[in-house]
Formats: sequence, structure tokens, C-alpha cells
Amino acid sequence: MGSRMDRIKPERAAGAHESKTDLAHQQRTMISEESVKAYWSQNVATMIGLLIVWFLVSFGAGILFRPQLDQFSIGGAPLGFWFAQQGSIIVFVFLIFIYGVIMHGLEKKYDVEDDED
Repeated sequence: MGSRMDRIKPERAAGAHESKTDLAHQQRTMISEESVKAYWSQNVATMIGLLIVWFLVSFGAGILFRPQLDQFSIGGAPLGFWFAQQGSIIVFVFLIFIYGVIMHGLEKKYDVEDDED
């Protein structure tokens, strides 16, 4: 299984044995170095943003803001305790789905191969 970098269609120099159709297809599918950098830049920014949200929910709501949140309860358990035990895990799973949707959009935007050959 290759990394996402392996799935980006590489630029190739057209050889003498390639037909004009192959060359035209190759030119349509080439990704410039700037596009690769932009793709990875957006990928890393997405991961950092989602990890910040997860940190704020798990550390912030479960530890820092627990006294304020404990004024409320879910199923008889104080809300701060609930965030520390369950909320951060649920938010993490939710963030995984959000990351998948965002990355699907980035892959379409930068024409990154998602199929394994």
C-alpha cells in the first residue's frame, strides 16, 4: 500500500515511442510541483485544524472547563466527566469522518489518484 504521495500522478517526459494520444493524456494528468506542495499544505493544515478541535474538546472540556460544565449533566453524569470519558472519543470519530470528506474534496481538486492499480 503506497502513501498518498505515490498516488499523485507524476510528471513524465514524453518518449519517442509514445503516441500523440498518450502525450495529450499525459499533459492532462500532469501535476506540477506547485500543485503537489499546495495539496500537502492543505492536507497538513486540515490535520492541524482538526487536531486543535480534538484537543480543545478532550483537554479543554474534559479538564480545563470541567467545573463550569459540571453544572449540567447527561444521564446523571456531570457534563465535564462525560466529555472526559466519552465526548472526546465521539468527537474524534466525528473528526475522522470530516477529514475523509475534506480529503475527498482535495483529491478531486488536485486530481490525485484514489484507486489502487
